[in-house]
Amino acid sequence: MPVFVYHIISLSSWLLILDSTNGSHKKIVVVLPSLFFIMQKNRLTLYIFIALVVGVITGYVYNVRVINDFNNKITAAEVNIKAIDSRMVKLTDTTTTAYTSLKTERAAEVKIRKVNDTIREDKVSYFNVLSDVFLRLIKMIIAPLVFTTLVVGVAKVGDIKAVGRIGGRTLAWFLIASLISLLLGMVLVNLFEPGKAMHLMLPDSNISTGIKAASLSLKDFIGHVFPKSIFEAMANNEILQIVVFALFFGVATAAIGEKGEIVIKAMDAIAHVIFKITGYVIKLAPLAVFGAIAAIVAKQGLGILSTYAIFIGEFYFALLLLWAIIILAGFVVLRKRVFTLLSSIKDAILIAFGTSTSEAAYPKVLLEMERFGCSNKIVSFVLPLGYSFNLTGSMMYMTFALLFLAQSYSMHLSLAHQLSMLLVLMLTSKGVAGVPRAALVVIAGTMAMFNIPEAGLGLLIGIDPILDMGRSATNVLGNAIATGVVSKWEGELE
Repeated sequence: MPVFVYHIISLSSWLLILDSTNGSHKKIVVVLPSLFFIMQKNRLTLYIFIALVVGVITGYVYNVRVINDFNNKITAAEVNIKAIDSRMVKLTDTTTTAYTSLKTERAAEVKIRKVNDTIREDKVSYFNVLSDVFLRLIKMIIAPLVFTTLVVGVAKVGDIKAVGRIGGRTLAWFLIASLISLLLGMVLVNLFEPGKAMHLMLPDSNISTGIKAASLSLKDFIGHVFPKSIFEAMANNEILQIVVFALFFGVATAAIGEKGEIVIKAMDAIAHVIFKITGYVIKLAPLAVFGAIAAIVAKQGLGILSTYAIFIGEFYFALLLLWAIIILAGFVVLRKRVFTLLSSIKDAILIAFGTSTSEAAYPKVLLEMERFGCSNKIVSFVLPLGYSFNLTGSMMYMTFALLFLAQSYSMHLSLAHQLSMLLVLMLTSKGVAGVPRAALVVIAGTMAMFNIPEAGLGLLIGIDPILDMGRSATNVLGNAIATGVVSKWEGELE
């Protein structure tokens, strides 16, 4: 935005407050920029909502007319595999002709399932192109955006003690939020017991889930935190590593005094350029949401909702409770302004929900939090940390899903086991920041520790994109509220 236009809008807002009782003429003049801005925001929200609805309808039609035959063949093959497995278990002698024949039949059914699954993926890939392009563009700007804004923010803070104080308050909020999320998931899944009501046939233990388990390793955790190359960290979008380097860079920039002013101005200018690029990219959000939703519904069909209705419904009810707790916590600090904050980030929440990734909403949240009145140095510091340490929706899903699987296998886990699971998840979830499908990765690594068969992941993989929509939106809400709260604590909220 040109400087003179910015001053006109700022002056108009100031006059609106000053002359609110001096007649209607000035009011009409000064309200116009604000109305235009609100219309622009609501228009994007409307387009995203329309994209969600149209995506569901398009995906359903495509599923019925194109994908349904392949789904039927996949389902039939899985039923036949189950039947063959039950017959093979009854045969004690594996050298007989009957056992060999069953093994051959099973291999043929597995091949049918694999072939049809590949064809189905190819058919759906047309929709995925739209969301893939958007997500690639978002990932293109995240690394430079995090680096430049955080360097400027830390350099403006200047005092390393202030950085430490802000970081301490931020991490304390994140720790409490994570514990509440995990505990809420544990309590509700024990209350609802969705696994006992499912009565589903468990997938074959020989089926590969395609999910690599995350092991609890101090070495791996350190590798995710401390970069060996900032360029490698940026190339891989390792946000936590970028944050660590940016902290060092920002503190050092502030320490060299006047010479550092040049660097700060350059970084600030680059950040504004990236914000402009962000504005261009966000305009593609409705197309990305349409493609992502259409792909999910086209592949799974609406039938997946009825099959897993109990689990999906109870999980989303748990998310609503978590939202209520997060908003209530924000209200305690921000008072009525928390509702203004919710209105500001609604587009970002819809983007995260539609694309099933909170990362896609990061640039939008960054912009909206500054417009809300949060200090740039707080926003650029808290948000990147939140994307590694404050994924509240994902945290709750982990305990909810793990105990759901245990219930599906009729396994009883004592309170002591569940609490130890909670503590394990607190650690392992921090070690896989930036890993694709991180929630499933953490679940896969934790299952073995509590003797839950890995084959149970098959129950989650099919509906994971649907669940990921809700937890991604929750992650965005949690990080936005945390940013507003820390800004208020620091006296940096306008």
